Amino acid sequence: MDTLTNVYTPEKLARDLDWNLLKTFLVIAKSKSITDAANTLRLRQPSVSASLKRLEDRLGKKLIDRSPGTFRLTKAGEMLEREIIDIHGTILRFETLLRDTEDEIRGHVRIAMASHVECPLFDKALSTFHQNHPYATLSIEISASRQAIENLMARKASLGVCLVKDRSPKLNYKRLFREHFGLFCGPEHPLFGRENLVPADLAGHSSVSFVTDQMGDALRQVALMRAQANLDDRVVGTSANLEEVRRMIIAGLGIGPLPIHVAERDVKNGILWRLPPYDTPPAIDVYVVENPKAQLNRAEIAFCNIVHQLIDETPIEERIYI
Repeated sequence: MDTLTNVYTPEKLARDLDWNLLKTFLVIAKSKSITDAANTLRLRQPSVSASLKRLEDRLGKKLIDRSPGTFRLTKAGEMLEREIIDIHGTILRFETLLRDTEDEIRGHVRIAMASHVECPLFDKALSTFHQNHPYATLSIEISASRQAIENLMARKASLGVCLVKDRSPKLNYKRLFREHFGLFCGPEHPLFGRENLVPADLAGHSSVSFVTDQMGDALRQVALMRAQANLDDRVVGTSANLEEVRRMIIAGLGIGPLPIHVAERDVKNGILWRLPPYDTPPAIDVYVVENPKAQLNRAEIAFCNIVHQLIDETPIEERIYI
């Protein structure tokens, strides 16, 4: 029978081999006799014997030793049984594999974010997530950090990106980046364009700031910087939104704090002017915050995983902005 291996090339065998023969052989291999296999398959014994013979003819190998009083697999039969089991397992996984490729992640990710977040790493996370899961959607709600934390506690957000004053044991925190704040004024301000200024030059001028720029809040270091500059105690304008604080500074309402790396473009474009102190600007950490008890959908899980992976892969030195 082994001479038949020259008749069936591997390509022809792969093309012509009937999977039903393999399934039948798998039952035969686990049976005690052809009769036993026929009963399991609910077929007539001659039909099962014929199937075994066709398979042996196509493979050119004897698969079952059926000598008197003996019914056992040959070495070729043992090898074939192992291969069929592997093939069968792969086929059983087809449904799951196809579902994973066709069942695109389509969930929604809700991000509660402080307004002064400008972080290339987080932008990369958004880009990577969209490329990997184009059918998923995101929404970013800008608010004060305090409100972002409240939304997380109430499970109204997938994750938060914000400042942190006091850590709650009910939430998980991971530092995303560190930014440094400076004081700036706009073109309408009398200090605009003046060089060699010292902190004393700022004394008595009005100021604008963030709603969290308070001694007991997340921007306490920024509040200290304003106090040390002897700015007027009266803050003439506040907002939770960086763009609105920036607007008030440019409009000349007063001197205000901004992240230095965020204001850099406006300084180059001549619409903001950096004021003292120039050395040791206050550092503020921005965190990714999550509620471990929140039941996340697949999209939320995927996005959080991307953010964590990027943070873990990026040294903190590359996540400090000045």
